[in-house]
Amino acid sequence: MSKWTADYKNMKTETPQIIRLSTPHMSGREIKYVVDAMERNQVFPLGQNVADFENALRIYSGAGACSCLSSGTAAIHIALIILGVQPGDEVICSTFTFAASANPIVYLKAIPVFIDSEPSTWNMDPNLLRQAIQERIRKTGKKPKLILLVHLYGMPADMEGIMAISKEFDIPVLEDAAEALGSTYDGRHCGTSGIMGVYSFNGNKIITTSGGGALISSNETFCRQAIFLATQARDEAPHYQHSQIGYNYRMSNICAGIGLGQMEVLTDRITKRREHNTFYRNVFQNRKGITFLTEPSHRYHSNYWLTTILINPTDTGGVTSEDLCLKLKQHNIETRPLWKPMHLQPIFASYPSYTNGVSESLFTKGLCLPSGSLMTDTQREFVAETLLNTINMSC
Repeated sequence: MSKWTADYKNMKTETPQIIRLSTPHMSGREIKYVVDAMERNQVFPLGQNVADFENALRIYSGAGACSCLSSGTAAIHIALIILGVQPGDEVICSTFTFAASANPIVYLKAIPVFIDSEPSTWNMDPNLLRQAIQERIRKTGKKPKLILLVHLYGMPADMEGIMAISKEFDIPVLEDAAEALGSTYDGRHCGTSGIMGVYSFNGNKIITTSGGGALISSNETFCRQAIFLATQARDEAPHYQHSQIGYNYRMSNICAGIGLGQMEVLTDRITKRREHNTFYRNVFQNRKGITFLTEPSHRYHSNYWLTTILINPTDTGGVTSEDLCLKLKQHNIETRPLWKPMHLQPIFASYPSYTNGVSESLFTKGLCLPSGSLMTDTQREFVAETLLNTINMSC
């Protein structure tokens, strides 16, 4: 047994005081890859762990190629550059998402055009998407450069509808599947229907590398370009020569080692998240005023990264999602409002948006419940009991 492994086994984990929304969940398998990298002195943004992690993700997702990067945001930024997004170009983007989906568009001085959600998946509404493309062509004389689609909270978007529009207007789709590793639509992994896909391994995701992300594609050339750009775009020359701007976006070999250990338990982590979702549904099935984001049909398979609910105050004695959030916080239970739509964010308010009121309603009524795979049965029962008691006291 190596010194590193022995030290790991001797570590003591304190019982958390707070029931967190979604915490990292180490299995113990990660340490062997981290130790191996340290013993080989491969403590840099390349090495066997990176290569093996990329291969594991490629095989798991069914993608043709994979490039591991420092974050999901970096992956989106690199993808936009590879796809030729230039200043002034318009990029269609989901409005109901985290700001990291839209920020890279602005990094490149391009223009985000925000599209509202459909009620069934909470993801980009195909009808609004078509309307927006047609109007942007009429207004600007050219079609948008790209469709940046988000699979929210692990729920796949309507890929049949989105890809049909992509084909109709010949506009490529970049899939932000940061929250959707392991989710599928018609058996196909999120991130593999469009021209490129993005995953995130932030500490709160299904699996984590501490921080990190990946770009996947059926086009190996794109992934080679991503690695080139992510390692400062150094030309092949006997000296340091650069013909284009590069970035320090490559994933560390240490982080990739964590990812390799996490890949070994990915299926278990998804199973646990879905189990939590089923538990919450069963508890609240007869409670009026609480509804869930639900797979619309058998074509959708969500990893249920986070279990999300909508609160209707009319049926909960006036209790709102904000009331529940504050009450649960008093009991050391962490929850989170649903995303505030990008078209309502001060930094993005001046950009074009095509809305139908769905995302604004979701933001007002929605709440994310503790969903991490590390959460115990006792903890989730406490969450459910506290939530029910809060509502019942007001009814």
